[in-house]
Amino acid sequence: MDISGATALVTGANRGIGRHFVLELLERGAAKVYATARDPRAVDVPGVEVLALDVTDPASVAAAAAAAPDVDLLVNNAGISTGTNLVTGDLDRVRLELETNFFGPLSMVRAFAPVLAANGGGAVVNVLSALSWFSADGATAYAAAKAAAWSLTNGVRLELAGQGTLVTGVHLGAADTDMMRGYDLDKIDPADVARAVLDGVQAGQWEVLVDDWSRGVKASLAGDPAAFYGRLAG
Repeated sequence: MDISGATALVTGANRGIGRHFVLELLERGAAKVYATARDPRAVDVPGVEVLALDVTDPASVAAAAAAAPDVDLLVNNAGISTGTNLVTGDLDRVRLELETNFFGPLSMVRAFAPVLAANGGGAVVNVLSALSWFSADGATAYAAAKAAAWSLTNGVRLELAGQGTLVTGVHLGAADTDMMRGYDLDKIDPADVARAVLDGVQAGQWEVLVDDWSRGVKASLAGDPAAFYGRLAG
């Protein structure tokens, strides 16, 4: 996938990693970037096409697909973390995690698959998490939603292969964004995330592991989960 000359759409483009995706796409010579957000007034990057988009609203997703028929790179970045646990947490908040982090990307892929096909195949990027592969108390709903989104990514990759669409899943630990504000741990510069992901897309990679943490968590899946969670607790 050649970023130069591409037409991209980024969800959740008003801040954090999404905003840096927009900046990096422009830096790499994308012909057009649709920067989307629930409140389009929050998008402050010049030189982009701004669209209102709520990935949890089917009508909003359909309107975005109709407004952006030239897209050949879809970046599913929008997400939410409510800090909710599965057993004791508010069930409506658990459902919100799934609606945003699983059904949101799925709705976008379903709406834009015909658009990508018409434009030669293109690519889809799904921003996932190292929490696709493990869970943490206080964020078990988020982890469940991201695990489902990882499986979604693998599934739609198979379904879209026939139309020549690259599907790239992105895993990372903590990025220095508003979502991770208040957590005292090492955080990645979101600009570095955007660069690593677009490097991966240009190289045709199915999966981008942005940092050592995500690489280590993935490697642990071949071992005893008790050992991994014991190290995590320690």
